[in-house]
Amino acid sequence: MKTISILCEKPSVAREIASKVGATNRDNGFFYGNGYTVSWALGHLLQLAMPENYGVKGFVRENLPIIPEVFRLIPRQIKEGKEYKPEAGALKQLKIIGQLFEKSEKIIVATDAGREGELIFRYIYSFLNCKKPFVRLWISSLTDKAINDGLQNLKPGGDYDSLYQAAKARSEADWLVGINSSQALSIAEGSGVYSLGRVQTPTLAMICKRFLENKNFVSVPYWQHKINLEKEGISFSVISDEKYYESLFDATREGERIYRSGIAKVQSIEKKTLHQQPPLLYDLTALQKDANSKHGFTAEKTLSTAQKLYESKFITYPRTGSRYISKDVFDEIPLLFEVLKQHEEFASYIQYMDFKVLNIKPVNDGKVTDHHALLVTEIFPDRLSSDEQAIYDMIARRMLEAFSPVSVKEQTAISFDARGHLFTVKNAKILKAGWRGVFSENWEVESEEGAENYLPDLSETEELEIISLETMEKQTKPKALHTEATLLSAMETAGAEVENEAEREAMKESGIGTPATRAAIIETLFSRDYILREKKSLVPTDKGLTVYETVKDKRIADARLTGEWENALSQIESGEMHPDTFQKAINVYTKQITAELLNASISISLGRGQEALCPKCKAAKVLFFPKVVKCADPNCGLVLFRTVSEKQLSGHQITELLTKGKTSVIKGFKNRSGKAFDAALMFDENYRVVFEFAGKKK
Repeated sequence: MKTISILCEKPSVAREIASKVGATNRDNGFFYGNGYTVSWALGHLLQLAMPENYGVKGFVRENLPIIPEVFRLIPRQIKEGKEYKPEAGALKQLKIIGQLFEKSEKIIVATDAGREGELIFRYIYSFLNCKKPFVRLWISSLTDKAINDGLQNLKPGGDYDSLYQAAKARSEADWLVGINSSQALSIAEGSGVYSLGRVQTPTLAMICKRFLENKNFVSVPYWQHKINLEKEGISFSVISDEKYYESLFDATREGERIYRSGIAKVQSIEKKTLHQQPPLLYDLTALQKDANSKHGFTAEKTLSTAQKLYESKFITYPRTGSRYISKDVFDEIPLLFEVLKQHEEFASYIQYMDFKVLNIKPVNDGKVTDHHALLVTEIFPDRLSSDEQAIYDMIARRMLEAFSPVSVKEQTAISFDARGHLFTVKNAKILKAGWRGVFSENWEVESEEGAENYLPDLSETEELEIISLETMEKQTKPKALHTEATLLSAMETAGAEVENEAEREAMKESGIGTPATRAAIIETLFSRDYILREKKSLVPTDKGLTVYETVKDKRIADARLTGEWENALSQIESGEMHPDTFQKAINVYTKQITAELLNASISISLGRGQEALCPKCKAAKVLFFPKVVKCADPNCGLVLFRTVSEKQLSGHQITELLTKGKTSVIKGFKNRSGKAFDAALMFDENYRVVFEFAGKKK
């Protein structure tokens, strides 16, 4: 009997959809019943074949660049020893899906409604050489209503051909750039294996560039004057606009003259009434940035937590790149706020909301991409983990803000003249809380009573006595190291420093990566040992700096160029560009970066910028590689392993050994039985590394 086969991305989603279509029986790898079978793909079951599958030996200079005429698909691979082989689970599930497709009369595509979800299905469909007709289930949440509505409004499969072409082009471009650039750099370096990528390398460059700017920044002292004034019993301070960089003596001397003059005269009073629109709804990147800033969550943790909430039906599809909703979704917002009345924190605020005059700034059909912005659903969670609760509350709070009225505040700037020097003080008071009231305890009081008002009433030309003067010493500061929040912003704008929210939105199409892939890119840099975390900051390792110093002037590290490729993929998705045009351009780009990297001069990072001569031959430099450190002169023979007795040595510790012949005491070595011990490292007479224990012989 012919059936309708439904393919999902995960078993949990398959279970939900199966229950809606009556496929309540379960077999090995699928559900069945009521004329339906529902199976799942377990993510990417297929991948693009490696060079060896095309009969091309890897890591051979003469074979680069490797550009297949037609890309092949192979089942997902796992590494066993030094070789790769098909994953048994992937082979098994592919066989099950193939059998179900063969028996079906039609296929319903229910993989995640996005670029990668479409690619997962199309790769399986192509690999199995399936010819059955298929339609698309396109939904933004997994609630019963969303699934049922989606099943009643299935879309023609051909409507998503452009989405597939964009996903396929992205996949093949990443293969071409990643395979060729990684092998080219490894060949040029000569003794290690390095990983480069179309998005990975520009992202690493952003982190390294900021780190080196911060590290090499020379702080300069400067001085400013602060004078204290008083009127009608209200004391306040004003700060000089002028900064003194030359000397403390000059600053102090002029400060004494200002103080002796005794008078600060009001020069100007400027008052502005500012109407501040609420922030837009969250897309994934905006959520990840705020979760990192407020809760210290990594981008990957935020995504995985949001995915759990989505699969539990509590929020809409999390991998969205839009911060807007369509008009039809806007009609459902009052209902969602009614649901949120069950939330202890937001119930009182919602009670005072006027649903008839909700802010419509987030409503724009033209700016809704594959999915609308993140929303909660009509299903209210009764129990969540602390991480899930934090993410859910952020999404709910942002919804309340986004649809609330504008916030109105009065901003005052007063300038004083004291002996020809300008001093300024600024103050702001809330006139109408609007969306800011979501966080305020007294949000319902839309008056000035709750606003801080520490400035007295002043008029122009009015003169006040200078009560005291202080000369404050300050320091110029470097740009802070990247956190995941600031890095996500940089990826969103291809490295351009854009603070304005509207401008950031406009630059999204030229960003690097997508909301769905940025977390994975950052995690890849960690797994490659290119970066590490120091509290919230992202810091490059010696290996990461080595790669950066080598490629920083190469095309592969250019974030703007990578942003242009991302924009081209969006044009393929919208049907504005033919995939062949993009493919030809990527082939040319691949040849260019391969040639650049094969001829690269490797810049080895020695303990983050430190240099050391070989202590054995005392002539050549020492080169740092991922697993070993060795003399640049092959005739010398000095070799140090970077891991000793299960302890990974830092660049600083190795540099200390090379320059001083001995390290400080290092904690955390392990002996053969697994017991920890502490010791210093030193060279013996043959320049072999040996332990030295306190009070004992080496």
